[in-house]
Amino acid sequence: MSEPAKKAPAKKSSPAAKSAAKKTAAKKSPAKKAAPAKKTAPAKQPAAKRPAPAPAASPRHTHAAASTRPSRKHIGATAHRTSAHHGEHAPSGSVPSLRVVPDPPEVAEPIASASDFEGVVNVLVEGLRKAGGLVGIEGDDLERRIAQALAFLRRRMTGDYEIDDFGFDKEFTDQVWLPMLRPLYKRWFRVEVRGIENIPDEGAALVVANHSGTLPIDGLMTQVAIHDEHPKHRHVRMLGADLVFESPLIGELSRKSGTTLASNPDIERLFAAGELAAVYPEGFKGVGKPFSERYKLQRFGRGGFVSAALRAEVPIIPCAIVGAEEIFPMIGNVKGLARTLGFPYFPVTPFFPLLGLAGLIPLPSKWIIEFGAPVNTDTYGAAAADDPMLVFDLTDQVRETIQQSLYSLLLQRRSVFF
Repeated sequence: MSEPAKKAPAKKSSPAAKSAAKKTAAKKSPAKKAAPAKKTAPAKQPAAKRPAPAPAASPRHTHAAASTRPSRKHIGATAHRTSAHHGEHAPSGSVPSLRVVPDPPEVAEPIASASDFEGVVNVLVEGLRKAGGLVGIEGDDLERRIAQALAFLRRRMTGDYEIDDFGFDKEFTDQVWLPMLRPLYKRWFRVEVRGIENIPDEGAALVVANHSGTLPIDGLMTQVAIHDEHPKHRHVRMLGADLVFESPLIGELSRKSGTTLASNPDIERLFAAGELAAVYPEGFKGVGKPFSERYKLQRFGRGGFVSAALRAEVPIIPCAIVGAEEIFPMIGNVKGLARTLGFPYFPVTPFFPLLGLAGLIPLPSKWIIEFGAPVNTDTYGAAAADDPMLVFDLTDQVRETIQQSLYSLLLQRRSVFF
């Protein structure tokens, strides 16, 4: 190992030279302090500089640049070839080096702004005004009805409405359901109501009526008749069969308009709440009977409605309906098709199915709805509901009362359509 070289002794300088050297060192000291910063700075590499952005292309060069850009189809084909190449030479599980990146999803725009909603409301108001003018409603009455319609829509959208335990929506019935049925009631069938005073102003009661017409429109007309003609405008709660509530749309509308399942527990709950109920004991046997048997009452079942009225001690009000038998004269029944579709019957009328949906328009027969004198049940006591002989006698009495009323009304009617 070699020894380090010896340093040569420094020459001694004069005092004047020393002072000059100090002044020179003082002037050069800032440069000496900045020197380390230069050493720590990384070396500049011209190749790593980011290229300056190219100037915007002029319109005449846009088409040429777009033509040289690879299309998505070309990228997909290249990716497929690269994937196949890797599959041949690379081990399994290797990732292809080229992928097709899907376009980013478009951001959905707002559905509607406040101005759009205001425009929809204005269009709706103008439409209601034109519709009101067509039916003869004008002035303050028209504006009041438009305000009620808009308020109804607002409550529907906000959920600010009430329904009872059975699904009955009173506001929907008053604002939508009954107004929709009134043109049929007043102008098409021209329903005449008799004996409306036999329906009590308050408290529970049971209306028992005949059933006919191929489609159960008689129940709808009875509902309008009681509400519009009764001085207290009572809502009647119809009792329907299981098939009514199994239908997707019809079942929902029926519940909202007040129809309830025809079962003793539901009837007793309605009576306990003081509601007015209506039942059609003939059921599908009455509404689906042929035209040759019109106005001939079918069997009233086992008298379940009578036992319910006896147990609750509410009056039974017989009701006779004339005019419903002629709206869809049923001349045939395709039983095989009815079983396939799950219907109790499949009617054939002079116009259906020959005319298609046009055959479902009911004929404009003249209707009469008569409410008879009530049959009081409170004199028998609640225990009488368990007496089968008494239940049978009262059932037969109500049925015979309705049948005689039908014969009497048919004699009074001048014509089927007038």
